Amino acid sequence: MKKEKLKKLVGSTIFSVEFTKKNGDKRKMLCKLGVTKHLQGGEKKYDHDNLLTVFSLDSKAYRTVNMDTLESIKYRGKVIKL
Repeated sequence: MKKEKLKKLVGSTIFSVEFTKKNGDKRKMLCKLGVTKHLQGGEKKYDHDNLLTVFSLDSKAYRTVNMDTLESIKYRGKVIKL
């Protein structure tokens, strides 16, 4: 799934993702797109097509999801397995 398609699907709603972390661990995360309240200035040091920056509601911090290892998305009561 492409990053732009995911952004259109979930919009500004809260959603959850399941993916494999870089170290091989599985992770579930409740998150939201478009959160700017906690930004501290500066610019991203990277901007890859396969990385999506989200705000994790669990840890109250920005996290990066690798779109290549994304396994499922749950939003508005719908589950999409990839």
